[in-house]
Amino acid sequence: MMESSLPDLEAILLVGGQGTRLRPLTLGTPKPLLPTAGVPFLAHQLARARSFGVRRIVFATSYKASMFEPAFGDGAAFGLSLSYMTEETPLGTGGAIRNAAEALTAGPSDPVLVLNGDILSGHDIGEQVRLHRARQAAVTLHLTEVDDPSRFGCVPTDDDGRVTAFLEKTPEPVTNRINAGCYVFTRSVIDSIPKDEVVSVERQTFPGLIEAGELVLGYATRTYWLDVGTPAAFVQGSRDLVLGRLDSPAVPGPAGEFLLLPGAVVAPTAKVEGGTTVGARAVVEAGAIVTGSVLSDDCVIETGAEVTDSVLGKGARVCAGTVVRGAVIGDGAVVGPGNELQDGVRVWPGIELPERALRYSSDV
Repeated sequence: MMESSLPDLEAILLVGGQGTRLRPLTLGTPKPLLPTAGVPFLAHQLARARSFGVRRIVFATSYKASMFEPAFGDGAAFGLSLSYMTEETPLGTGGAIRNAAEALTAGPSDPVLVLNGDILSGHDIGEQVRLHRARQAAVTLHLTEVDDPSRFGCVPTDDDGRVTAFLEKTPEPVTNRINAGCYVFTRSVIDSIPKDEVVSVERQTFPGLIEAGELVLGYATRTYWLDVGTPAAFVQGSRDLVLGRLDSPAVPGPAGEFLLLPGAVVAPTAKVEGGTTVGARAVVEAGAIVTGSVLSDDCVIETGAEVTDSVLGKGARVCAGTVVRGAVIGDGAVVGPGNELQDGVRVWPGIELPERALRYSSDV
């Protein structure tokens, strides 16, 4: 792909959400900054956007807004120029885009890329922008095809690719194409969104444009796509990046069964696999088994413990002989020996579970 395929393209990155479904991980850290395959989640989006020629990105922040600039600065490390716009009160997706647009330099007829801060996508952004330009659309939406569209609103298109409706979640969807959360707007369309008002692009802006006869296009793909809003999806995203199922220039190491960050120590008899990230200075002791999990910095997995499909916050400790499956362990929490944590369990930061406090099986 041509590095300069989209010269001067500007983007808005929506990162205002509270990440409530990922608590307790998001109590102290906004979701887009959670470590994913060894770097903050957004690093993957920034690196991908840069690879398609994007040079300037405006962050639309709200929740824990002050944490983004210290993480990414002016963007020079990514070969980008970054600006930050904060909403004092959350304005919805449309209001956030309108607010962030104040920092754009694009002219009225220029395309502006809008990315959601909780999506991992392998689609060709350049192709989406070229389609938008060629058809002179008001907005071009990335649509992804999913096996079970009933969990999402679906987006039907006609033979020309024109979006005909935005349908809410329904048990009998008319199409398996859903809104994948990456948009190309013509700048003047963003400027027509009311300023300083709560507006939803999905419920107001897009249906309004369709009703007014404006061209709203769908760019449909079956490439890699994941909304990382839940703990299970977050773990899957990190795992897929480590395993190389989705290519990201931001992963700090080659694709493989695991990613070790600087200072991490894995005992020779431990088994670490399935796209696991072992954070900086984390320790996996003898005989421990860690599969498809995210171990944040300074974690300790003691002798003979088993951790599968789980996320451990900074400095968390899983003691000897404990089994953790599909769980979220908060920063600094300690899971005592002989516990058994199953799918969906969330241990809040700093909590210490005594020995055998929680069991799912009857054996001792």
